[in-house]
Amino acid sequence: MSHLYDKPQIRLSGDRAILVEYGDAIDPAVNEKVRAMTALLKRGLPEGVEGVIPAYRNLSILYDPLVTSPDRILAHLLGLEARLGEIEIPRPRVVEIPVLYGGEHGPDIGVVAEHNGLSVDEVIAIHAGKVYPIYMIGFTPGFCYLGGLDRRIHTPRRKTPRTLLPGGSVGIAEAQTGMYPVDSPGGWQIIGRTPLRLFAPERENPFLYDPGDRIRFVPITAAQYERIRAREGA
Repeated sequence: MSHLYDKPQIRLSGDRAILVEYGDAIDPAVNEKVRAMTALLKRGLPEGVEGVIPAYRNLSILYDPLVTSPDRILAHLLGLEARLGEIEIPRPRVVEIPVLYGGEHGPDIGVVAEHNGLSVDEVIAIHAGKVYPIYMIGFTPGFCYLGGLDRRIHTPRRKTPRTLLPGGSVGIAEAQTGMYPVDSPGGWQIIGRTPLRLFAPERENPFLYDPGDRIRFVPITAAQYERIRAREGA
């Protein structure tokens, strides 16, 4: 069953943004449409458009209301859609994220294992056994919401969120997995931590990935964690 709309649906979002929806569910085909339209828009923003923010099934378009209007933006989008089949969209990158699972860096991995009737090793193998699409980035700089988590390790959020999680924490919440790039509060079940600096504002590109890219988690040892951490200066 396709969750794609025949035509995008437009909603006003304040006086300087519109929300363009391409489907009614979290679905790979819907997100692929969002990714393709975002790529096309960013190749040449129409006059008055100031930014494009992709999400699971929609994208937000920020604009100057003194220069353009929602109707003109919609007309531009429909024109791009008509050319969608003629334009090659870049293939998503696969970004490998090394993770030290369990122990002090993954204090909730036992909860995930017990909830699903698995061993800790099975949880690690399942979590690291897939390549996850990045549906959206938000909450904190570089926090990526990943799709495609295996049903065997779906786990509810913690009843009581933690007030502070270290940057690099890798977690699970319901049917999603993701990473906390910076120290922040968080209610996801933490199963590991990466030594990589996921957000570094001094880098030319502060982030290691973009929406639409893919993430592959790679289990590492404690010694590997410390070597990478020292290299990263984290």
